[in-house]
Amino acid sequence: MEAQAQGLLETEPLRGRDEDAVASADFSSMLSDEEREELKAELVQLEDEITTLRQVLSAKERHLVEIKQKLGMNLMNELKQNFSKSWHDMQTTTAYKKTHETLSHAGQKATAAFSNVGTAISKKFGDMRNSPTFKSFEERVETTVTSLKTKVGGTNSGGGSFEEVLSSTAHASAQSSAGAPRRAEEELQC
Repeated sequence: MEAQAQGLLETEPLRGRDEDAVASADFSSMLSDEEREELKAELVQLEDEITTLRQVLSAKERHLVEIKQKLGMNLMNELKQNFSKSWHDMQTTTAYKKTHETLSHAGQKATAAFSNVGTAISKKFGDMRNSPTFKSFEERVETTVTSLKTKVGGTNSGGGSFEEVLSSTAHASAQSSAGAPRRAEEELQC
């Protein structure tokens, strides 16, 4: 007998076609006039209650706005407060804490790696500067600069900086072309 009762009472939810069948069914013919009048009265009463609740909700929302205005609260302040609270809530989550720790650890490792790379590059430049090839290049540049100084402006045993050599070269060129227009001298000084 229980098996028959279960067959009548299905535990599965209604499917689309079942819902369509229920929606299109006309139960009004099954109701008596008295039941129909009771349902109409109940319908009117529910609609009135819904209207009243909407009015009460609207009045409460207006009152809420008035209170917020008196307290100096506006939409922007609320957004700031909500954002601050959300940010704080997010920072207190375990996922954020783990991510923060991981990124912090990775940043420390990256800093150490960059430091090691910088040290290695500095060491390589130092080694390169002490290499015979670089020393030879440096000597050639020095010889060329000395030669230019001698040719251009006489001997200056002080050595002088590269800027001084360029300046003296420009000055010597300007003197050798004294007959040239003044514009050429201005270009050399630039």
